Amino acid sequence: MTADELVFFVNGRKVVEKNADPETTLLAYLRRKLGLSGTKLGCGEGGCGACTVMLSKYDHLQNKIVHFSVTACLVPICSLHHVAVTTVEGIGSTKWRLHPVQERIAKCHGSQCGFCTPGMVMSMYTLLRNQPKPTMEEIEDAVEGNLCRCTGYRPILQGFRTFARDGGCCGGNKDNPNCCMNQKKDHMVILSPSLFNPEDFMPLDPTQEPIFPPELLRLKEAPQKQLHFEGERVTWIQATTLKELLDLKAQHPEAKLVVGNTEIGIEMKFKNKLFPVIVCPAWIPELNSVEHGPEGITFGAACTLSSVEKTLQEAIAKLPAYKTEVFKGVLEQLRCFGGKQVKSVASIGGNIITASPISDLNPVFMACGAKLTIISRGTSRTIQMDHTFFPGYRKTLVGPEEILLSIEIPYSREGEFFSAFKQAFRRDDIAKVTCGMRVLFEPGTTHVKELALCYGGMADRTISALKTTRKQLSHFWNEKLLQEVSAGLAEELKLSPDAPGGMVEFRCTLTLSFFFKFYLTVLQKLGQQDAEDKFGRLDPTLASATLVFQEDPPANVQFYQEVPKCHSEEDVVGRPLPHLAAAMQASGEAVYCDDMPRYDNELSLRLVTSTRAHAKIKSIDISEAQKVPGFVSFISADDVPGSKETGLANDETVFAKDKVTCVGHIIGAVVTDTPEHTQRAAQGVKITYEDLPAIITIEDAIKNNSFYGREVKIEKGDLKKGFSEADYVVSGELYIGGQEHFYLETHCTIAVPKGEAGEMELFVSTQNTMKTQSFVANMLGVPANRIVVRVKRMGGGFGGKETRSTVVSTAVALAAYKTGCPVRCMLDRDEDMLITGGRHPFLARYKVGFMKTGIIVALEVNHYSNAGNTVDLSERVTKKALLHMDNCYKIPNIRGTGRLCKTNLPSNTAFRGFGGPQGMLIAEYWMSEVAVTCGLPAEEVRRKNLYKEGDLTHYNQKLEEFTLSRCWDECLASSQYHARRSEVDKFNRENYWKKRGLCIIPTKFGIGYISHFLNQAGALIHVYTDGSVLLTHGGTEMGQGLHTKMVQVASTALKIPVSKIYISETSTNTVPNATPTAASVSSDINGQAVYKACQTILKRLEPFKKKNPSGSWEDWVIAAYEDAVSLSTTGFYNAPSLDYSFETNSGRAYNYLSYGVACSEVEIDCLTGDHKNIRTDIVMDVGCSLNPAIDIGQVEGAFVQGMGLFTMEELLYSPEGSLLTRGPSTYKIPRFGNIPNEFRVSLLRDSPNKKAIYASKAVGEPPLFLTASIFFAIKDAIRAARAQHTDHGTKELFRLDSPATPEKIRNACVDKFTTLCATDVPENCKPWSVRV
Repeated sequence: MTADELVFFVNGRKVVEKNADPETTLLAYLRRKLGLSGTKLGCGEGGCGACTVMLSKYDHLQNKIVHFSVTACLVPICSLHHVAVTTVEGIGSTKWRLHPVQERIAKCHGSQCGFCTPGMVMSMYTLLRNQPKPTMEEIEDAVEGNLCRCTGYRPILQGFRTFARDGGCCGGNKDNPNCCMNQKKDHMVILSPSLFNPEDFMPLDPTQEPIFPPELLRLKEAPQKQLHFEGERVTWIQATTLKELLDLKAQHPEAKLVVGNTEIGIEMKFKNKLFPVIVCPAWIPELNSVEHGPEGITFGAACTLSSVEKTLQEAIAKLPAYKTEVFKGVLEQLRCFGGKQVKSVASIGGNIITASPISDLNPVFMACGAKLTIISRGTSRTIQMDHTFFPGYRKTLVGPEEILLSIEIPYSREGEFFSAFKQAFRRDDIAKVTCGMRVLFEPGTTHVKELALCYGGMADRTISALKTTRKQLSHFWNEKLLQEVSAGLAEELKLSPDAPGGMVEFRCTLTLSFFFKFYLTVLQKLGQQDAEDKFGRLDPTLASATLVFQEDPPANVQFYQEVPKCHSEEDVVGRPLPHLAAAMQASGEAVYCDDMPRYDNELSLRLVTSTRAHAKIKSIDISEAQKVPGFVSFISADDVPGSKETGLANDETVFAKDKVTCVGHIIGAVVTDTPEHTQRAAQGVKITYEDLPAIITIEDAIKNNSFYGREVKIEKGDLKKGFSEADYVVSGELYIGGQEHFYLETHCTIAVPKGEAGEMELFVSTQNTMKTQSFVANMLGVPANRIVVRVKRMGGGFGGKETRSTVVSTAVALAAYKTGCPVRCMLDRDEDMLITGGRHPFLARYKVGFMKTGIIVALEVNHYSNAGNTVDLSERVTKKALLHMDNCYKIPNIRGTGRLCKTNLPSNTAFRGFGGPQGMLIAEYWMSEVAVTCGLPAEEVRRKNLYKEGDLTHYNQKLEEFTLSRCWDECLASSQYHARRSEVDKFNRENYWKKRGLCIIPTKFGIGYISHFLNQAGALIHVYTDGSVLLTHGGTEMGQGLHTKMVQVASTALKIPVSKIYISETSTNTVPNATPTAASVSSDINGQAVYKACQTILKRLEPFKKKNPSGSWEDWVIAAYEDAVSLSTTGFYNAPSLDYSFETNSGRAYNYLSYGVACSEVEIDCLTGDHKNIRTDIVMDVGCSLNPAIDIGQVEGAFVQGMGLFTMEELLYSPEGSLLTRGPSTYKIPRFGNIPNEFRVSLLRDSPNKKAIYASKAVGEPPLFLTASIFFAIKDAIRAARAQHTDHGTKELFRLDSPATPEKIRNACVDKFTTLCATDVPENCKPWSVRV
């Protein structure tokens, strides 16, 4: 059969594809075939929203054009016949006109690295196409499927809020804390709360939007015909009638039915599954129909989850409440079911047939007894979904030739109650445990007639707790039933200690907690008096257990010190300029590494990595890989022409040769013509191993004495004397988990051989141009002057691209050398997470001595960090942790030691904070235990121990310009700490199963590299004869606004407008030997270098200014040129006298210190471990801010990233050392709904810093640790919960490791349910995952 032509529209342009391959996604087609690179690849699994686009089509059932957002990485192009696609390029451009959505996200500072911005724009744009005046709730719902790693989300929401009918300008309402007119004025210092002016925005005019293609409208009446697309390995058939579909299923029983591709797409991409025949039934009317019947609503199996949601919402509004109990349960699960992009394409039938053991909806359908109609050619049957429907893992009762036609969701009856619950590590995500619960009472009684308790996440399929429920029939709904069901569930649903998915006690406890919530909810709904069985109004202290956390629209305030009015408008330092590339980022025009157009003869590379943690390589067989179309070469250690050794400590090899030392160790790489072929070829490389003993965890390393180097130590005072004088001594242990960088843009390199003298040009997403250059040069055996490394911008870095980017760039350079062609490699998200390491996990063993008053007199902490399989930056990270082990507290007698654990994990590396957050969390941990032991308020004990101006730190640096006390007092006052402390205590007395916690935490962060020679920077300025200035410096732009700040510095120094200055890129052929863009010092050192270069230019122009004082900048430049004066110069800066020695504990460690204080309030659900961030107040000292908008963005972004570190993000490893969390489906970074409901950031005023450019201070890393205020507020809330369960042997001091995930919170809230679920772990038990 000949293949059909695929016809669709992109941005109004007709696309006719004669060779549509079913394996090609819309994202790949847009980027590679159409050259539309605005749509980004962030994860490839529909989990980050970076590739969001809008689809529009004529809906025959609704008889109208519908617009919906999708993730292009999961949309097969074959599903787009007669569909219009709109990408970010199609709605606006800096060249002609930005769309108001693009303009507002840019001007409201909602774009930092910019990689997520096009996706954010398209999610919001789609909403406005459907609803030009949305509510704030609709806006938040629209962007729920989009992740951002830079901004902390607040400025994005604030920008989009300007479109809301309930969230725009308040008209000068002085009671509104967010009012832009509500400014604080104090002695001519204006504290401004507004970083943008809404009056500058273009209005949204819905009449100006692009029209739906008329050709597609004309085709709406044309009969649809079956389509057939033939790819390299897969056939796609689009059926148009039910008969066609059943015939196809009879001919191809193994064929997969695909509607939204949200499951099959992931299996093909990440599990390397091949489905030779795919049938798409999305056009078939019967599969899309919705019927309101006498017993319930019947949905065709292809109905999208969005349409199901809409239909059920409408039904709830119209029907009597008693009939809609089940509908409300379904909606509750859909409320937290991923983003709009998934719900708008994923089908209800697909959700059932996928048969996921952790499905959110299947337990609901099973509990309510939903009816499924299953048909094949010649047969039809209707069955009730019950415990028999899923006979095994990913199996259903639907036969090979059968299809699921429809599902009927029943109305509930009088006397019937239904609830659905789920608990995930992030509220919108895949559940750990999910359930549907239903009870039907005998009419007019509380006798149980029917009881269904169905669970996901407790077995290899959705299950019903039949043993437990059958025993309760005819029982009263009372305390006795509650106890029996709890005991029954604990027994019936018991998991073995090594159960897949781990978290055994947590999952078991959740099954009981959910039933208890259901029990209370039903009691509340019954709400009737029954003296015999103690029914009555629910005890008010229990009522809050029935409430789910709602996400209120966030309220935000940002205060900064405005530039005095007397300053010239030309003086831009201190003004909240938007990021200079924000508009280009919002329109998709900003170019990232993989956005560069492809070269004609370009090849693709994919790394081949080890599947064993420690093993000898016995053989490598590439014969299968060579059979893949487009295969060019396999490269390995044997191909390296220069040095095979690499890495900062020369302890790495470009490729593993005889032995691998971690899962993910790079053994070689395949080179083919396309990225798809490289993936298949890499799968075809077969490697045999001989396993060697592996060390995975910190405990393994300690037991086996497996360490790098010697112990690092800082000691001051007389420890023995200190402990002997202490009234109390407390000792303990704390584990802090690692963290994945999760920059939205993964590692990417393009290497272009120049063909002469070993020259090569590399375009790399790296923070470290110098090491990228030198490692490639060493590997190729050429001088560094033959290698040019260029960086335009990065889609985030956070330290992850400081050294580990070289493992990719070196391999790609070797491939380019060997093949003689340009070679490109952008890692897939799962590869990136596997290979490149992250933040170091730490284990601390501490002992602290203190007086009854809470004054600390002695401290000893032994730090162990999991360095991984190479040294990389681990020693410097451990040193940074030791230098921050005091946080902000004066400790007269102190000793800190650090060991680097040598393990068989991918090498851990730099990450924002660089060991500082780990060191400071340990300090605050023992500090909280001191307060509890003394019975004193925590904030009082912290305040008593704070350093003062002029004190010496434990590393003997004198504290000068010590603003911490000001930050503390200001935060205490602005957060109304003491009044809220009373409110929290009152709340905790009134609520038994929900608790609140409040905590205020300071930070002190040292600015400067520990390796002192790195505190240097260079800059290069060219002034052209038209007066324009090209500025280059050694720093790279990754979203932190460094280029914007450098332009501001140059603008103020040269006294010319920002518009005359341009930074094109960072490159090794303009500024050599550049220090990595890291350690928060880049504005400081590059700013000084830029300033010095500007001074040189000004000095050269001085004679011409004197000759022509009334002339313009252009006049003076032309005059200098005509007088043959050089208009090009360099600037160089090195930070003075940083000479600290760990051996002698003397010298100056840091140029200066940054300070900040945060106060956070949280609420925890003691039954599920979920928590909600209610409010955070931050006061941060950034000196005299170079750019308050950028600095506040950095504070908020760091804080939210810290929120991930301390409360959400958990890396799970198998006992064999294989990373189990390799993408957004399993690894949870914060989303919009996680930020505090009230988020208040204030930059400390009148705090100039004489040690940095224009009196500013570093801001990238220091605020991150302030999220510890959330961690300790959670601990405070848990303490309140434990205090009411003293009968369960709870102790006042309890351990809470980081991150404080729902599992750790729930397990720490010891009660009758956790006691029932205690699990004995046999000694020889091999757990599903280990703590590394």
